[in-house]
Amino acid sequence: MSSYESIAKAIRYLDAHRTEQPDLATVAAEVGMSPAQFHRMFRAWAGATPEDFLQCLTLSHARCLLRDGKDALASAPDSGLSGPGRLHDLCVTLDAATPGAIKTRGAGLKICAGVVASPFGNCLIGETQRGICHLSFFEGEDREAALASLREDWPLALVENNDAGIETRASQIFSPAAARAPLKLYVKGTAFQLSVWRALLEVQSGSLTSYGQLASSAGYPQASRATGTAVGRNAISFLIPCHRVIRKTGISGNYRWGAIRKRAILAWENSQLDRRT
Repeated sequence: MSSYESIAKAIRYLDAHRTEQPDLATVAAEVGMSPAQFHRMFRAWAGATPEDFLQCLTLSHARCLLRDGKDALASAPDSGLSGPGRLHDLCVTLDAATPGAIKTRGAGLKICAGVVASPFGNCLIGETQRGICHLSFFEGEDREAALASLREDWPLALVENNDAGIETRASQIFSPAAARAPLKLYVKGTAFQLSVWRALLEVQSGSLTSYGQLASSAGYPQASRATGTAVGRNAISFLIPCHRVIRKTGISGNYRWGAIRKRAILAWENSQLDRRT
């Protein structure tokens, strides 16, 4: 079992037994480790103790603040989540495919694709000369299903498998923020989707936003539902941070790559921020 699989199992257990407030030994036993092993694994994965990590994992206080009428971004620091300005995210720029390029369905486009082990499980990254065009997570060994999703987005592109070539890029993406260099993304979408994705890039690590606030930031304050659909169509996980969008009630909600993974990413980001402040 990988570190992320152990983390995911622990989160599922804590969700099911939240009211019991299980201690370290109980959670460690659930994932088949001694307390010392579990503690070491957590420290290596998150850079924080299990206790600190679980504080980051909890969104209940944020939910209460949001119900009291505070906006999601203001609620983040009040709930113990790192607020905007504590540490800037990786500088990401978004390059949109032209209508002509979209119409050709990727013909003439070369995509270097590779699978790597990320902090959140297996990860497929696709990159063109114009930037990263795909980043997705998948379970187990289901590499072909992940590649099928990439090919569906760019059906006529030439996809070359190159795990080793992608490893360097993955190290850059998932490295501590201070060590990251600027990255360029290459995406295709409608004008509305692009507006939503660009607004997502403004939501900094450690912060949360609601679908309603994101819609306003994108320039479409009456389009919360459509904004949610655009968030779900994002093909570049983590870098276009759709995991930072929660429901107005404060509940973390669904995530294209798994609700447990969403919660793990949010907690991991806050753990990384806490290490640097």
